[in-house]
Amino acid sequence: MSRSRSRLRRHPLALATHLLLAGLAVPGLAQQADSEATKPASAKELDTVTVTATRRAATVQDVPLNLTATTGLDIEQQNLTDLADLVKTVPGLFLVDQGGRDANLLTVRGLNTNSLSSSEGVGSDGGGVVAQYLGDIPLYLDLRLTDIERVETLLGPQGTLYGAGTLGGAIRYLPVRPQLGETSVQATTGLSSSSHSGDTGMEISSILNLPIGQHGALRASFGKYHDPGWVDYDFLVREPGVSNPQPDFSDPEDVAANLYRKRDANDLTTSTARVGLRWMFGDAVDANLTYYYQRQESGGRTTNQMDSFGTGQYVSAYRFLEPNDRKSQLLALEVSADLGFATLTSASGYSEYDELGQRDQTDLLLGFEYGYEDFPSFAAYTREEQDTRRFTQELRLVSNSSGPFTWIVGGFYDRSDLTAYSSEFVPGIPEFWGIDRPDNLEYFQATFDKPEEKAIFGEVGYDFTEKWNVTVGGRWFKYDDAQKVGFALPLVDGSAPDEVAITYDPVNVSDKDSIFKFNTSYKLTDDVLLYATVSEGYRSGGANAVPACLDPLPAGQNVCALPNERLIQPDKTTNHELGVRSSWLDNRLVLNGALYSIDWDDVQVAGTTVNGAIPITVNGAKAKSQGVELSAQARLLPDLRLTASYTYNNAELTEDAPGIVSGDDAFDGDRLPGSPEHMGNVSLQYTHSLAGGLIFDANYSVAAQSDVYSRVGLRNGGEVLPGFAVHNTSVSLSGSAWKFTLYAKNLFDRYAETAVRNTPASIANIEGDGTSFALRNYSKAMIAPLRVGASFTYYFQ
Repeated sequence: MSRSRSRLRRHPLALATHLLLAGLAVPGLAQQADSEATKPASAKELDTVTVTATRRAATVQDVPLNLTATTGLDIEQQNLTDLADLVKTVPGLFLVDQGGRDANLLTVRGLNTNSLSSSEGVGSDGGGVVAQYLGDIPLYLDLRLTDIERVETLLGPQGTLYGAGTLGGAIRYLPVRPQLGETSVQATTGLSSSSHSGDTGMEISSILNLPIGQHGALRASFGKYHDPGWVDYDFLVREPGVSNPQPDFSDPEDVAANLYRKRDANDLTTSTARVGLRWMFGDAVDANLTYYYQRQESGGRTTNQMDSFGTGQYVSAYRFLEPNDRKSQLLALEVSADLGFATLTSASGYSEYDELGQRDQTDLLLGFEYGYEDFPSFAAYTREEQDTRRFTQELRLVSNSSGPFTWIVGGFYDRSDLTAYSSEFVPGIPEFWGIDRPDNLEYFQATFDKPEEKAIFGEVGYDFTEKWNVTVGGRWFKYDDAQKVGFALPLVDGSAPDEVAITYDPVNVSDKDSIFKFNTSYKLTDDVLLYATVSEGYRSGGANAVPACLDPLPAGQNVCALPNERLIQPDKTTNHELGVRSSWLDNRLVLNGALYSIDWDDVQVAGTTVNGAIPITVNGAKAKSQGVELSAQARLLPDLRLTASYTYNNAELTEDAPGIVSGDDAFDGDRLPGSPEHMGNVSLQYTHSLAGGLIFDANYSVAAQSDVYSRVGLRNGGEVLPGFAVHNTSVSLSGSAWKFTLYAKNLFDRYAETAVRNTPASIANIEGDGTSFALRNYSKAMIAPLRVGASFTYYFQ
């Protein structure tokens, strides 16, 4: 069933020539504004970066936290496009990359207990361990990295200032704000090609900055990006409910009569827009109103069934196409006012998230052995729809004094309104069973969820000497979650042919708690800072979106939650950390490091219900994560810069955890899944000035990781995913008004697996009445193959 595909379909030189001609046709456009937060270095020094992660502006080397700042220049030079690229440059941060369609599990410092078996259980928040912010607004979004001033990544729990979801850390995307008094436009066009693909990648984007009088400015950016697909769906059912999903594969005519192919199905098209209006009211008030838009349309999963169905490395055996469409919008108003003694900041955000997807559900239903396997043409699919409306408001006051006494005080409000529908269809089954159900609907679920959180927070710092500072902080929070879940089983509940008889089950959950932080730092010299931190993070609880089981449980098919499967308790982390930030040799060498130990209590774990195998979250046992994170930058030569990082992490359970691995027990000392023990990144950046004002840039990077466990302690069929390394490179040539870039990602076309769906135990044949179906739900996700591309940017100022 496997087949080979041609290698790179388009030669990179041809792409580059095509792109260069296209770029020369672009009319006069804009020079990008320099980042206000990056101070250019001399020929020998490294750049100095200013960050605001602590809610005060400070150079990154003066912040007594394990903080990584990725500047817009870093993003451009290393050709970073999304979160999957970004995490490779940040020590301690790891992403289980399952492609553009699926929710990708984001972990930090090994804080994960979920099996790498199903992206459906991850959720739209990346797992809820790392909070994400767009500016000052909390919003989980795999943002396309366009027109970004910098990305700040804070490692370790950040619950005091950043609230829920900061069990392990926080990521802040900081876009370039409108620049006063500046007129600039830039446009970029690009093409790319991937091995194992006949598709062509495309990029068209532009950035505009216009002044509005002396006190205002408008900045807008727009982009359209097509990432080529490289996974083929070779076993798609031609006519669901009629065609045989498993024909005689030795007979080409039988295969062609029942199945068809979709090449390069896992493509991803991303559309982005951002419009920002900035107005300065004198020198004291800075107001920014911004609209963000991002839509991602994916054609299918990044997965294969080599072991369960004998496919090739880049072939899926699912019977239905599995598109997914995600749309995110945010309207944000951020206002800061200098009151003299303090700065008052208001951050208001209203966001909308909409998702519509389809996936193959055949294997789940066959596994129940409810009689579906008796139907020779059985194939099922699920359509899922979700929309979330969210409003957040933060108000904080930050003292302006330089010492010895500093403080922060604030309040936070967060309310969401989620509506989700899941519809499961079984074409041909109603007629086969003699049931009048024209729409083939077998299962329907509706979920309405309204979580709300209120919090107050603060920090107080005191400089005991010019070198020694102590900061303490706290956060008190209260959350309420009102949820209503309804479901229907139209084929067995006796409903009318066009009726969906929903039974609703409401549940309300509330809780309140407080968390604390202690930090002390000491400046050993002007260039060496030592710090120690004890901090806490938390993740809110709630209720699983599954209706309660009846008591007694009726005979037949049931989809419901037992009493111990209904509620989710909050979990909390406590971090103990020692760190150093240092610069040497007149700022030509920067060395930073941290030692940490994190205790994790009441761990939230992805599971499934006993009845119906519906994904839920349950509370497990206790765990501990310990490790070391190192990072370095060095100016090796005036034109050559080295950046490197290394992480060692040991994360394991610290007590026995009955039933948390899909019903099996895990034990004290079992290693946690989802992240490697060792990972690192090395990047070399060469920049050289040529005659005629030209600048030549070259970048080479390699990111490596050790093996990853797919399940806690390899229990219940867990597997070891081998480690691997990925090499990327790019070169560019730029003039005063243009830039031309060639790049290659996964330079050596390495095949490596990142996640496993189910276990080898799920490889089976389900026998029916004269039928036999091979289950295909054991699959593996993999990294993207070699991609070569070119881009041309033209500036006008």
